[in-house]
Amino acid sequence: MLKIGIDAMGGDYAPSAVVRGAIAARAELGSDSKIVLFGDQAQIERILREENLPADTFETVHTTQVIEMGDHPAQAFAKKPDSSIAVGFGHLLRKEIDGFASAGSTGAMMVGCMYTVKQIEGVIRPAISSIIPTITGTPSLLLDVGLNVDCKPDVLLQYGIIGSIYAKNVLGIAEPRVALLNIGEEKEKGNQQTKATYEMMEEAAAFRFVGNVEAKHLFTGDIADVIVCDGFVGNTVLKQAEGFYEIAKARGVHDDFIEQFNYERVGGTPVLGINGAVIIGHGCSSPLAIKNMILQTEKTVKADLVNKLRETFN
Repeated sequence: MLKIGIDAMGGDYAPSAVVRGAIAARAELGSDSKIVLFGDQAQIERILREENLPADTFETVHTTQVIEMGDHPAQAFAKKPDSSIAVGFGHLLRKEIDGFASAGSTGAMMVGCMYTVKQIEGVIRPAISSIIPTITGTPSLLLDVGLNVDCKPDVLLQYGIIGSIYAKNVLGIAEPRVALLNIGEEKEKGNQQTKATYEMMEEAAAFRFVGNVEAKHLFTGDIADVIVCDGFVGNTVLKQAEGFYEIAKARGVHDDFIEQFNYERVGGTPVLGINGAVIIGHGCSSPLAIKNMILQTEKTVKADLVNKLRETFN
C-alpha cells in the first residue's frame, strides 16, 4: 500500500482546507494509495464528523505542535519536534510513508528536506520546480523557481538532468527537450553564467539540449519541455505568471488556457534532488489546491522518481 503523508496543520486555512482537500482527493487516488494525516487528531475528527465521515476515514498521526508561518524555520524545526512537519519528515525518513506534502512553512519544509531526508548523493543543490502550462496542451517544467537564487554553471547543468528525468517519468514526455532560459536564442547571448552553462549543456550526453529559449516562448511549448534557470529568474517568472492570472480573473477573462495558471490546479511544487518525494503547496491553499497537491504527490511517488535520480547521480 502506497502511503501519502499530508501535513494537516499546514496552510492559512488548516486544518479545515487540508482535511476537506484530502476527502476530495480520496475519490481520485488509486486503489493502492492511502492518505496519512499528521496533525491534531481531535480537530481532524471534528471536521470528518462535519462531513459525515467516520474518524477512521484516514490514518492519523497525532501531533501536538505546529510550525507557524512566522517561526524561524530551523529553530522551529528543532524546538518543535512534535510538529506536524517534523513528525512527517521523520516518517518519510523511516519509510513509513512514501511521500510527504504540506502547504505550511516553506522554510521548515526545506529544513526537513536538507537535514532529514537530505539531498541525493552527487546532487550539488536540489531545486524547486514548477509545472508551466503551454498552448500545446503538454506542460513544461521550469527549474529552479526560488530555492537557489545564485547558481554556478555545473548546478544548472544538473538541473537539466534532473528536469529531463522528471519530464520523462512524471510528465510522460519520451524525449524531453531541455533549454536554457536566456535573453536571446543565440549561443553568444547572455551573461557569464548562461554562456558557460550553454557550453556545458552543449556537450552533455545526459539529456537532449535544444539551446537557449527566450521568455516569450515559455508558454508556447514549441521549443522546450524543460526550461532551466537560476532561482532568482525562475521565481520572478513564476510570480509574474501568477500575477497575470489574478489580473485576468479580476477583469472577468474566461479562457481555458489562462485558467491553467491557477495555482489550485497544480497544487504544489516538487523539491527535486532529495531522498524523498516532497511537495510544497501554497500557504493560501484551498481544498481544491490540497486535493491536487495530494494527487501530484501520488504521481511523483508512483513514477519512482527518487530512485531514478539516485541511479543517475550515483
